[in-house]
Amino acid sequence: MSKGFYIGVDVGGTKIAAGLVSPAGKILGWEKASTPRKHGAGEVMAAIMRAIREVMRGAGLKPRRLKGIGVGLPGVVDAEGERLLAAPNIPLAGYPIAKELRRRFDVKIALGNDVNLGVLGESWLGAARGLDDVVGLFPGTGVGGGVICGGKLLWGAHGAAAELGHVILDPEGPLCGCGSRGCLEAFSSRSAIERNIRAGVRAGRPTEIRALNGGSLDVIKSKVLSRALAKRDPLVTEVVRRAAERLGQACVSLRHCFDPEAFVFGGGLIEACGDFILPVVAKRLAQDPLFKKVGSCRILRSRLGDDAVVLGAVDLVKG
Repeated sequence: MSKGFYIGVDVGGTKIAAGLVSPAGKILGWEKASTPRKHGAGEVMAAIMRAIREVMRGAGLKPRRLKGIGVGLPGVVDAEGERLLAAPNIPLAGYPIAKELRRRFDVKIALGNDVNLGVLGESWLGAARGLDDVVGLFPGTGVGGGVICGGKLLWGAHGAAAELGHVILDPEGPLCGCGSRGCLEAFSSRSAIERNIRAGVRAGRPTEIRALNGGSLDVIKSKVLSRALAKRDPLVTEVVRRAAERLGQACVSLRHCFDPEAFVFGGGLIEACGDFILPVVAKRLAQDPLFKKVGSCRILRSRLGDDAVVLGAVDLVKG
């Protein structure tokens, strides 16, 4: 194995994935582990280190052949790319992540928000390959986003640009987990869809969703929503359509801001329900009177799936 290989790491609230990647973007090795729960930053950092070492060991890669490590993290990364400023699901905020990785591996280190890097991965090798101006939206439990402008990932002054899930659509709207009201995430995430379905059930709306979900409404996975849509369940269809319309409304405003060549959509909700959601979004975009004569804007689905963040992390550290 020659010199010049990279490792991309995707750190989530429940799992850590590390991939050994060639400069051309071929994944040569893969390691997955659970994120330590109810433990501190030291334990999570140790798990990240183990995943990196294991993927190197599995591929027979010696440390001197490693050129860089990129890490995608669920939160706001500081503008210097050294640490997390805010992390809702892992206890790593404030921890000197980049410094610790450099100390252990003595290679170039780059950190970024996981969804930002997912969009970067799609721009490098996925659905948006070859496009210079892209907006990515990834609805799941929340709504993550990322923006590529002129072929470059948009960071902002503090490293916190493209928190697109927290674009406010209605200041009188439902409370969002961020503390504001009426954010896109409060309308179009799977969590918001669950909330509105439960409200419909309490109001006595006819639906099969409880039966489809094993008798519970505590957590309604995207695949269950997809089955309900296939059955044309009236409550689920109405709730998901409203969420899709809000997503389309947000896309109109984001198009006015960034004038992208394409929107890339990914995340669990789109993987399961994209055939229903994306035509609603496309219709809303097509109705926008301001940009009707400006030019086309494509709607694309993520192609890289679970590989997107790892590949985007590698693209980031490659520079």
